Amino acid sequence: MTAVLAVSDLRDQVGESPVWSVAEQALYWVDIEGRQIRRYDWASRSVQGWATDERIGSIVLREGGGLVAGMESGVFEIDLPAGNPHAAERLLFPMTFPQAGMRFNDGRCDRDGRYWVSTMVRDMSLAAAVGSLYCVTRAGIGEPLVSGLITGNGLAFSADRRHLFVSDSHPNVQTIWRAPLSGDGTMGEREIFVDMKPLPGRPDGAAVDEDGGYWICANDGGQVHRFTSDGKLDRSIAVPVSKPSMCAFGGPDLDQLFIASIQPPRPVEGYDAARDGALFVTRPGGRGIAEVPFRSR
Repeated sequence: MTAVLAVSDLRDQVGESPVWSVAEQALYWVDIEGRQIRRYDWASRSVQGWATDERIGSIVLREGGGLVAGMESGVFEIDLPAGNPHAAERLLFPMTFPQAGMRFNDGRCDRDGRYWVSTMVRDMSLAAAVGSLYCVTRAGIGEPLVSGLITGNGLAFSADRRHLFVSDSHPNVQTIWRAPLSGDGTMGEREIFVDMKPLPGRPDGAAVDEDGGYWICANDGGQVHRFTSDGKLDRSIAVPVSKPSMCAFGGPDLDQLFIASIQPPRPVEGYDAARDGALFVTRPGGRGIAEVPFRSR
Protein backbone atom coordinates (compact mmCIF):
# COMPACT_ATOMS: atom_id res chain seq x y z
CA MET A 1 0.00 0.00 0.00
CA THR A 2 1.31 3.46 -0.90
CA ALA A 3 2.09 5.54 2.21
CA VAL A 4 0.08 8.77 2.40
CA LEU A 5 1.27 11.18 5.11
CA ALA A 6 0.03 14.53 6.42
CA VAL A 7 2.67 17.24 6.04
CA SER A 8 1.67 19.19 9.18
CA ASP A 9 -0.91 19.45 11.97
CA LEU A 10 -2.84 22.16 10.10
CA ARG A 11 -6.39 21.38 9.00
CA ASP A 12 -8.19 23.32 6.28
CA GLN A 13 -11.92 23.81 6.00
CA VAL A 14 -11.75 23.54 2.20
CA GLY A 15 -8.17 22.80 1.16
CA GLU A 16 -7.64 23.36 -2.56
CA SER A 17 -5.33 24.34 -5.41
CA PRO A 18 -1.87 23.02 -4.48
CA VAL A 19 0.83 24.32 -6.83
CA TRP A 20 4.56 23.60 -6.62
CA SER A 21 7.14 26.34 -7.18
CA VAL A 22 10.35 24.86 -8.59
CA ALA A 23 12.17 28.16 -8.02
CA GLU A 24 11.26 28.29 -4.33
CA GLN A 25 11.10 24.53 -3.66
CA ALA A 26 7.83 25.15 -1.91
CA LEU A 27 4.16 24.26 -2.27
CA TYR A 28 1.38 26.83 -2.14
CA TRP A 29 -2.26 25.98 -1.54
CA VAL A 30 -5.42 27.63 -0.20
CA ASP A 31 -8.17 27.12 2.33
CA ILE A 32 -11.14 28.52 0.44
CA GLU A 33 -13.55 28.95 3.35
CA GLY A 34 -10.77 29.76 5.81
CA ARG A 35 -9.64 32.56 3.44
CA GLN A 36 -6.02 31.52 3.77
CA ILE A 37 -3.05 31.04 1.48
CA ARG A 38 -0.52 28.55 2.82
CA ARG A 39 3.09 27.79 1.87
CA TYR A 40 4.94 24.58 2.71
CA ASP A 41 8.72 24.91 2.53
CA TRP A 42 10.34 21.65 1.48
CA ALA A 43 13.74 22.24 3.13
CA SER A 44 12.48 23.32 6.55
CA ARG A 45 9.18 21.36 6.49
CA SER A 46 7.53 24.52 7.85
CA VAL A 47 4.20 26.11 6.91
CA GLN A 48 3.39 29.82 6.64
CA GLY A 49 -0.05 31.35 6.16
CA TRP A 50 -1.59 34.61 4.94
CA ALA A 51 -5.19 35.78 5.30
CA THR A 52 -7.17 37.13 2.33
CA ASP A 53 -10.23 39.37 2.19
CA GLU A 54 -12.15 37.09 -0.17
CA ARG A 55 -12.47 33.38 -0.78
CA ILE A 56 -9.86 32.08 -3.24
CA GLY A 57 -10.97 29.35 -5.61
CA SER A 58 -7.54 28.71 -7.12
CA ILE A 59 -4.03 30.10 -7.37
CA VAL A 60 -1.28 29.93 -9.97
CA LEU A 61 2.31 31.10 -9.83
CA ARG A 62 3.05 34.56 -11.25
CA GLU A 63 6.00 35.28 -13.50
CA GLY A 64 8.56 37.23 -11.45
CA GLY A 65 7.19 36.01 -8.11
CA GLY A 66 3.96 36.04 -6.17
CA LEU A 67 0.65 34.49 -7.20
CA VAL A 68 -2.42 35.11 -9.33
CA ALA A 69 -5.75 34.10 -7.82
CA GLY A 70 -9.34 33.66 -8.94
CA MET A 71 -11.47 35.04 -6.12
CA GLU A 72 -15.01 36.35 -5.53
CA SER A 73 -14.87 39.68 -7.34
CA GLY A 74 -12.24 38.99 -9.99
CA VAL A 75 -8.73 37.82 -10.73
CA PHE A 76 -6.13 39.24 -8.36
CA GLU A 77 -2.37 39.54 -8.17
CA ILE A 78 -1.15 38.41 -4.74
CA ASP A 79 1.99 39.34 -2.84
CA LEU A 80 2.86 37.58 0.41
CA PRO A 81 4.77 40.00 2.64
CA ALA A 82 7.34 38.35 4.92
CA GLY A 83 6.30 38.69 8.56
CA ASN A 84 2.84 40.00 7.65
CA PRO A 85 -0.05 37.57 8.17
CA HIS A 86 -2.23 39.29 5.54
CA ALA A 87 -1.70 38.93 1.80
CA ALA A 88 -1.45 42.03 -0.38
CA GLU A 89 -4.21 41.80 -2.99
CA ARG A 90 -4.41 43.87 -6.18
CA LEU A 91 -7.36 43.46 -8.51
CA LEU A 92 -6.05 42.53 -11.93
CA PHE A 93 -9.32 41.91 -13.81
CA PRO A 94 -12.81 42.47 -12.31
CA MET A 95 -15.52 39.91 -12.99
CA THR A 96 -19.29 40.24 -13.38
CA PHE A 97 -21.00 36.93 -12.66
CA PRO A 98 -24.40 36.00 -14.12
CA GLN A 99 -25.96 35.70 -10.67
CA ALA A 100 -25.21 36.42 -7.01
CA GLY A 101 -23.30 34.04 -4.75
CA MET A 102 -20.69 32.97 -7.32
CA ARG A 103 -16.89 32.82 -7.29
CA PHE A 104 -14.01 31.51 -9.32
CA ASN A 105 -13.17 27.86 -8.69
CA ASP A 106 -10.57 25.41 -10.03
CA GLY A 107 -7.80 26.75 -12.23
CA ARG A 108 -4.33 26.08 -13.69
CA CYS A 109 -1.91 27.65 -16.15
CA ASP A 110 -1.29 25.98 -19.48
CA ARG A 111 2.25 25.52 -20.87
CA ASP A 112 2.18 29.04 -22.32
CA GLY A 113 1.28 30.81 -19.09
CA ARG A 114 -2.43 31.32 -19.70
CA TYR A 115 -4.65 30.93 -16.61
CA TRP A 116 -7.66 28.70 -17.29
CA VAL A 117 -10.24 28.98 -14.52
CA SER A 118 -13.85 27.97 -13.93
CA THR A 119 -16.70 29.65 -12.07
CA MET A 120 -19.46 28.25 -9.88
CA VAL A 121 -22.32 29.09 -7.52
CA ARG A 122 -20.95 28.67 -4.00
CA ASP A 123 -24.05 26.78 -2.82
CA MET A 124 -23.68 23.47 -4.66
CA SER A 125 -27.06 22.27 -3.37
CA LEU A 126 -28.71 24.66 -5.86
CA ALA A 127 -27.19 22.65 -8.76
CA ALA A 128 -27.13 25.86 -10.77
CA ALA A 129 -25.59 25.20 -14.19
CA VAL A 130 -24.41 28.79 -14.69
CA GLY A 131 -20.66 28.19 -14.27
CA SER A 132 -18.24 28.68 -17.14
CA LEU A 133 -14.64 28.08 -18.14
CA TYR A 134 -12.49 31.09 -19.00
CA CYS A 135 -8.98 31.67 -20.27
CA VAL A 136 -7.24 34.61 -18.60
CA THR A 137 -4.31 36.24 -20.40
CA ARG A 138 -2.39 39.49 -19.97
CA ALA A 139 -5.14 41.10 -22.07
CA GLY A 140 -7.89 40.13 -19.63
CA ILE A 141 -10.69 37.59 -19.23
CA GLY A 142 -12.07 36.35 -22.52
CA GLU A 143 -15.56 35.13 -23.35
CA PRO A 144 -16.70 31.81 -21.77
CA LEU A 145 -15.20 28.83 -23.59
CA VAL A 146 -17.41 26.30 -21.84
CA SER A 147 -20.79 27.15 -20.32
CA GLY A 148 -23.39 25.20 -18.35
CA LEU A 149 -21.04 23.93 -15.65
CA ILE A 150 -22.30 23.38 -12.11
CA THR A 151 -18.95 22.82 -10.40
CA GLY A 152 -16.10 23.14 -12.86
CA ASN A 153 -12.98 21.26 -11.81
CA GLY A 154 -10.24 18.93 -13.02
CA LEU A 155 -8.28 21.45 -15.09
CA ALA A 156 -5.02 20.07 -16.46
CA PHE A 157 -3.00 20.06 -19.66
CA SER A 158 -1.54 17.00 -21.32
CA ALA A 159 2.21 16.42 -21.33
CA ASP A 160 2.30 16.81 -25.13
CA ARG A 161 0.50 20.21 -24.86
CA ARG A 162 -2.22 19.04 -27.24
CA HIS A 163 -5.18 18.65 -24.87
CA LEU A 164 -7.03 20.37 -22.06
CA PHE A 165 -8.92 18.44 -19.39
CA VAL A 166 -11.87 19.79 -17.41
CA SER A 167 -14.46 18.11 -15.20
CA ASP A 168 -17.73 18.88 -13.49
CA SER A 169 -17.62 17.39 -10.01
CA HIS A 170 -21.26 17.98 -9.09
CA PRO A 171 -23.10 14.75 -8.16
CA ASN A 172 -25.50 15.34 -11.06
CA VAL A 173 -22.66 15.30 -13.62
CA GLN A 174 -19.41 13.56 -12.48
CA THR A 175 -17.82 13.76 -15.93
CA ILE A 176 -14.29 14.48 -17.17
CA TRP A 177 -13.89 15.93 -20.67
CA ARG A 178 -10.87 16.33 -22.93
CA ALA A 179 -10.59 18.94 -25.67
CA PRO A 180 -7.91 19.68 -28.28
CA LEU A 181 -5.84 22.77 -27.55
CA SER A 182 -3.86 24.66 -30.18
CA GLY A 183 -0.68 26.61 -29.59
CA ASP A 184 -2.52 29.95 -29.64
CA GLY A 185 -4.89 28.79 -26.89
CA THR A 186 -7.83 27.94 -29.14
CA MET A 187 -9.90 25.17 -27.57
CA GLY A 188 -11.65 22.61 -29.73
CA GLU A 189 -14.79 20.61 -29.11
CA ARG A 190 -14.96 18.60 -25.89
CA GLU A 191 -15.37 14.85 -25.78
CA ILE A 192 -16.03 12.66 -22.76
CA PHE A 193 -12.75 11.36 -21.39
CA VAL A 194 -14.11 9.53 -18.34
CA ASP A 195 -17.61 9.07 -16.93
CA MET A 196 -16.87 8.74 -13.21
CA LYS A 197 -20.34 7.76 -12.08
CA PRO A 198 -19.46 4.02 -11.91
CA LEU A 199 -16.26 4.75 -9.94
CA PRO A 200 -15.70 5.76 -6.31
CA GLY A 201 -15.86 9.51 -5.75
CA ARG A 202 -16.60 12.63 -7.78
CA PRO A 203 -13.96 14.11 -10.14
CA ASP A 204 -12.40 17.08 -8.35
CA GLY A 205 -8.94 18.67 -8.85
CA ALA A 206 -6.33 17.05 -11.10
CA ALA A 207 -2.70 16.89 -12.24
CA VAL A 208 -0.78 15.19 -15.05
CA ASP A 209 2.48 13.26 -15.10
CA GLU A 210 5.26 13.24 -17.69
CA ASP A 211 4.06 9.90 -19.09
CA GLY A 212 0.64 11.23 -20.04
CA GLY A 213 -1.25 10.03 -16.98
CA TYR A 214 -4.13 12.10 -15.62
CA TRP A 215 -4.51 12.05 -11.82
CA ILE A 216 -7.77 13.20 -10.27
CA CYS A 217 -9.01 13.37 -6.70
CA ALA A 218 -12.11 11.27 -6.08
CA ASN A 219 -13.99 13.55 -3.70
CA ASP A 220 -16.31 11.60 -1.37
CA GLY A 221 -14.49 8.45 -2.47
CA GLY A 222 -11.27 8.69 -0.44
CA GLN A 223 -9.02 7.97 -3.43
CA VAL A 224 -6.88 9.52 -6.14
CA HIS A 225 -7.30 7.85 -9.53
CA ARG A 226 -4.79 7.74 -12.38
CA PHE A 227 -6.12 7.40 -15.92
CA THR A 228 -4.02 6.61 -18.96
CA SER A 229 -4.03 8.91 -21.99
CA ASP A 230 -6.87 6.87 -23.50
CA GLY A 231 -9.07 7.22 -20.42
CA LYS A 232 -8.48 3.80 -18.87
CA LEU A 233 -8.25 3.54 -15.08
CA ASP A 234 -4.65 2.59 -14.36
CA ARG A 235 -4.59 2.58 -10.57
CA SER A 236 -6.03 4.22 -7.47
CA ILE A 237 -4.36 5.42 -4.27
CA ALA A 238 -6.39 5.33 -1.07
CA VAL A 239 -6.18 8.35 1.22
CA PRO A 240 -7.25 8.36 4.88
CA VAL A 241 -9.98 11.00 4.39
CA SER A 242 -13.22 10.96 2.44
CA LYS A 243 -12.81 14.26 0.58
CA PRO A 244 -9.48 14.63 -1.25
CA SER A 245 -9.92 17.76 -3.35
CA MET A 246 -6.95 18.47 -5.63
CA CYS A 247 -3.50 17.06 -6.25
CA ALA A 248 -0.21 18.43 -7.59
CA PHE A 249 3.23 17.00 -8.23
CA GLY A 250 6.13 18.57 -6.37
CA GLY A 251 9.30 17.94 -4.41
CA PRO A 252 12.87 18.39 -5.71
CA ASP A 253 12.40 15.64 -8.32
CA LEU A 254 8.69 16.31 -8.97
CA ASP A 255 7.99 12.77 -7.81
CA GLN A 256 5.86 13.61 -4.77
CA LEU A 257 2.10 13.96 -5.10
CA PHE A 258 0.57 16.52 -2.75
CA ILE A 259 -3.14 16.08 -2.00
CA ALA A 260 -5.34 18.76 -0.41
CA SER A 261 -8.54 17.81 1.37
CA ILE A 262 -11.83 19.13 2.73
CA GLN A 263 -13.50 18.70 6.10
CA PRO A 264 -16.93 17.10 5.54
CA PRO A 265 -19.96 18.45 7.45
CA ARG A 266 -19.77 15.41 9.73
CA PRO A 267 -17.34 12.49 10.15
CA VAL A 268 -17.62 9.78 7.51
CA GLU A 269 -17.50 6.17 8.65
CA GLY A 270 -14.37 4.33 7.56
CA TYR A 271 -12.15 7.43 7.42
CA ASP A 272 -9.95 9.20 9.95
CA ALA A 273 -11.88 12.32 10.98
CA ALA A 274 -8.83 13.66 12.83
CA ARG A 275 -7.07 14.08 9.48
CA ASP A 276 -9.94 15.67 7.55
CA GLY A 277 -8.69 18.88 5.94
CA ALA A 278 -5.01 17.88 6.03
CA LEU A 279 -2.53 18.35 3.21
CA PHE A 280 -1.05 14.96 2.35
CA VAL A 281 1.98 13.82 0.40
CA THR A 282 2.81 10.49 -1.18
CA ARG A 283 5.25 9.02 -3.68
CA PRO A 284 2.94 7.53 -6.32
CA GLY A 285 5.51 6.47 -8.92
CA GLY A 286 6.37 8.61 -11.91
CA ARG A 287 7.08 12.33 -12.12
CA GLY A 288 5.06 15.43 -12.74
CA ILE A 289 5.68 18.43 -14.98
CA ALA A 290 6.87 21.81 -13.70
CA GLU A 291 4.10 24.40 -13.51
CA VAL A 292 4.36 27.40 -15.83
CA PRO A 293 3.66 30.77 -14.13
CA PHE A 294 1.09 33.24 -15.36
CA ARG A 295 2.72 35.52 -17.90
CA SER A 296 1.38 39.00 -17.24
CA ARG A 297 3.99 40.93 -19.24
